[in-house]
Amino acid sequence: MTTSVVNVVATKSDLAAITPYGERVPVDGKKMNVVVSGSGEETIVLLPGLGTSAPALDFQPLIRQLDDTHRVIAVEPFGTGLSDQADTPRTAENIAREVHAALQQLGVDRYVLMGHSIAGIYALQYSALYADELIAFVGIDSSVPDQPGWNEPVPTDGLVALRDLGILRVMAAVSGDPYAGMPYDEHTKEQMRLLTTRNSTEPTLLDEMNRSADNFASVRGMTFPSSLPVLLFVVQDNQDVSGWLALHEQQAASVERGRVIALEGEHYLHHTRAAELGTDTNAFLKSLPVR
Repeated sequence: MTTSVVNVVATKSDLAAITPYGERVPVDGKKMNVVVSGSGEETIVLLPGLGTSAPALDFQPLIRQLDDTHRVIAVEPFGTGLSDQADTPRTAENIAREVHAALQQLGVDRYVLMGHSIAGIYALQYSALYADELIAFVGIDSSVPDQPGWNEPVPTDGLVALRDLGILRVMAAVSGDPYAGMPYDEHTKEQMRLLTTRNSTEPTLLDEMNRSADNFASVRGMTFPSSLPVLLFVVQDNQDVSGWLALHEQQAASVERGRVIALEGEHYLHHTRAAELGTDTNAFLKSLPVR
């Protein structure tokens, strides 16, 4: 039996094994999945980085650190998690408007926006559109305008062919557990694997990857509103992007209340430094004037 035939059979089995979680809210005639945890007076909205196929599950370690003190809403933008695929182009503005529409469906109109990686770019568009709703922005090794390499395309050529041939499945099987030693139970890790298989080469996520450079270009020179408090968690020793820490220090300096916290670790700081992210986010928000 060829790998492509095995892949078709295994894909059907994978789809049947996905366990529903969260709630799906209507947005533009489709359904967007969100997971709401905690019941604090203040709301924190979590947005994922590019290519995170199951955001609400991926954020679990961080959610556990925040939902004792806040209501936490993990949004799964179209094409990720259990959300529908999208018909609209994956521009930063469209993504921001769709996330906002989902929050409106939940009756949420005042909140902290907390985002990983490219969510820092989407948050700039978001703050230009909905500044009055935002309490603060918290970045998790978030992307910044004009960072070195911003205009380099994300390589997607051939991914669909590799998927259909079953090569991606073989590669995943031999590459080991990417979440080994991290605070996820086996069921959650399996669900993330299944959703990565389902979502990573679907049209919505591929379109978002292909528009990455355009989305960076759309915020060139843009800053957050000066009155918006900004807290940025940054990988201390990023060997891939020159001047990574300094770029975030510049962004924090562009607002009246900005702070950078450098941490040792990898790009997905919420996997391994969730406790520090939770403690320092709570402290930063408590330090702000009554809002």
